[in-house]
Amino acid sequence: MTRVLVVEDDPQLVRALIINLQARRYGVDAAPDGATALRLAAARRPDVVLLDLGLPDMDGVDVLKGLRGWTRVPVLVLSARQASEEKVAALDAGADDYITKPFSMNELLARLRAAVRRTEEMPLAPGTTLVETSEFTVDLLAKKVRRGERDVRLTPTEWHLLEILITHPGRLITQKQLLQEVWGASQSNKTNYLRVYMAQLRRKLETDPAHPRYLITEPGMGYRFEG
Repeated sequence: MTRVLVVEDDPQLVRALIINLQARRYGVDAAPDGATALRLAAARRPDVVLLDLGLPDMDGVDVLKGLRGWTRVPVLVLSARQASEEKVAALDAGADDYITKPFSMNELLARLRAAVRRTEEMPLAPGTTLVETSEFTVDLLAKKVRRGERDVRLTPTEWHLLEILITHPGRLITQKQLLQEVWGASQSNKTNYLRVYMAQLRRKLETDPAHPRYLITEPGMGYRFEG
């Protein structure tokens, strides 16, 4: 049984989440504040955490940082905070997804299933050198990309971006993380760089660059590679 830890101080929402999760055969623990959440997470070892940011005793981002000190359990943030910088702060602290309130229960459950599925799928092993999709193949060792029968020429910057994304399949990499990794900390607000280079990568690798299958944008947050 998949165990879910619900960290939320709104009793009505907690009740709704417990009913819906238990109806789908999830095991559920609930914590009304951050201190209880950290204690329960250590004791019960949940498979996924649903985390509100506006807790009575501490900010949810601090709970997230506390969890990330010892576990990679998927954390889905549930929050009424809709500002882009709030979302980025949570994702940079280690959240796997960010869902704004009010939300559809069906969407939440779909995202929860996706988060659990990603943890079940094996990440790239340290010795992996070849990543294959139905459209293109990436040789990490030789730093070469082939599409069909031809080589695809990438600039060093395009390669660096692609390498980061494909070695973290299914995981959202924030704009800030990509900018710092590829261009350095001083350029961490130059989101226009990312838009330009991601558009170039899609033109070279995607069948329909306007509707990408592999290099996915999460608006205002970042990008992910779906293999």
